[in-house]
Amino acid sequence: MVNREWLMPGGGPARVHFLGICGTAMAGVAAELHARGGLVTGSDQAAYPPMSTFLESRGVRVFSGYRAENLEPAPDLVVVGNAVSRGNPEVEALLDRGLRCCSLPELLRWAFLPGKKSLVVAGTHGKTTTSALCAWGLRCAGLDPSWLVGGVPVDLEQGFRVGGGEAFVLEGDEYDTAFFDKRAKFLQYQPRVLILNNLEYDHADIYEDMGALRRSFRQLLRIVPRTGAVIANLDDDEVRSLAAEAPCPVVSYSARDPESDWYGEAAPGRVRVRGPRGQRLELGHGLVGAHQTWNLLAAVAALDVFGVAPEQVEQAVSSFRGVKRRAELRGEAGGVRVYDDFAHHPTAIRGTLEGFRDRYPDRRIWAVVEPRSNTMRRRVFQDALVSSFDAADGVWFREVPNPEKVPEAERLDVERLALQISERGVPARAFPDAAAIVEDLAPRLAEGDVVAVLSNGGFEGIHDRILGALGGAP
Repeated sequence: MVNREWLMPGGGPARVHFLGICGTAMAGVAAELHARGGLVTGSDQAAYPPMSTFLESRGVRVFSGYRAENLEPAPDLVVVGNAVSRGNPEVEALLDRGLRCCSLPELLRWAFLPGKKSLVVAGTHGKTTTSALCAWGLRCAGLDPSWLVGGVPVDLEQGFRVGGGEAFVLEGDEYDTAFFDKRAKFLQYQPRVLILNNLEYDHADIYEDMGALRRSFRQLLRIVPRTGAVIANLDDDEVRSLAAEAPCPVVSYSARDPESDWYGEAAPGRVRVRGPRGQRLELGHGLVGAHQTWNLLAAVAALDVFGVAPEQVEQAVSSFRGVKRRAELRGEAGGVRVYDDFAHHPTAIRGTLEGFRDRYPDRRIWAVVEPRSNTMRRRVFQDALVSSFDAADGVWFREVPNPEKVPEAERLDVERLALQISERGVPARAFPDAAAIVEDLAPRLAEGDVVAVLSNGGFEGIHDRILGALGGAP
């Protein structure tokens, strides 16, 4: 239940304003509060689908651009997203006026988590897909779960929902909480069941090295109760080391070690699973990429902890349609299929492109990349990215957007990266913007080709631009 003490102060609906409302999690929580009777508004610098259209469809008013007057009349609560910082006009106004504020993870902890059993899904890759599948499996089993998924699940009506059941599935983001709280978000989520899927270096703007990132995950482990459970991927060395420090029982899973609690053997579109009590599951699925095996095994292990029967798990997996922006088909024109994917880390890019290669072994696959995330725009992955595109037939890079945000000496050298990839035998090119990419790419496309657009942002609407250039409707 929502904490009514603040939602209905004095018997009337609360005014709640979200700073950075177009973040996927922020938008979901805002829509839920609006549906429950709160007077919800929000502001953001820029909005793009699917969040902009999602909020519009839910009736939430969104201000374009940050201005002090957006806080008039004064809200009862301002929820501050981690994308805003000091100097933002609304941040300065709320501090000057002494308005009540909190981060989104704080709001979740004290308004939504009491009385729930948190299932926190953590790791560098696969959090969104695994969280969405866990929530979908619990719902299919009739357990009426709550969930927070950092994306838009195809099968669930939105990325955030408060159900009547005990289970609350939370995507455990290790990014910082807010400008006034630099701890990892997942430390607010009170995990009773914790999935550790994998761990690689990421978020170079937050964590100076791998040791700093490990420390955040160790902090997360420390708050799991003795009566809880850690679900750990034994195929990941970092996770295996972390799991050894767990203060509670560990449930292991693996696609390589038959001695693990949950063992999966993958085949195209299918994973055969053996469980710790002799369970045998045949998981047919439509997810792209061999890396999805670990996401599926993690979800199966978690659903078992919550009492979901094997046959219900099989039905949930077979009907699961994934998450928007994860190998999502945006359209087809002239026989060319254009996909959208959120991949913005060398391992994720490699896994996504290899997944497309497995699905389309006889087609040309073109990667179109925007290095937009705070880590991708930095030179930290300059060398690691070179081998990530081996499964593609060609790569089109956009130059780093808003390059002034990163000192030149620390910035990803896109021209050099394209040259290094080309030297490996995959033609790669760099362009100043999406328009230049489309102008060069579209004439080269032919029937049967696959275009994989990789970005964690809107990428100047490049998906629709490509489809339009091919004569198709977006």
